[in-house]
Amino acid sequence: MTPTEIRANRAERRLSVTFDDGAQFDFAAELLRVESPSAEVQGHGPGERRTIAGKRRVGISGVEPVGHYAVRIIFDDGHDTGIFSWDYLYRLGAEQDRRWRDYLAALAAAGLSRDA
Repeated sequence: MTPTEIRANRAERRLSVTFDDGAQFDFAAELLRVESPSAEVQGHGPGERRTIAGKRRVGISGVEPVGHYAVRIIFDDGHDTGIFSWDYLYRLGAEQDRRWRDYLAALAAAGLSRDA
């Protein structure tokens, strides 16, 4: 799938993506930040994924194209190393409800908070 429109709403801390099949996803910046495909979040191998806390108020400072296959999302906490491929964004959109629940459960299990 390929996006036909990507819009960052900085005031609401959200990113909207519409794909060529008509699917449209609206992401909270917090979810994008804690699900970043970067090594900081995902690690370098199985079992290295980190639960990122304190990102309730994180915003999006910018969105930059990476070739014809992805975007780099720049967050206002300085994180900018995740390359969000079209496939990853689509999968994240389709799975965002489950991923959000998993994120909240992981925070609770680790005794962490969404607040900084």
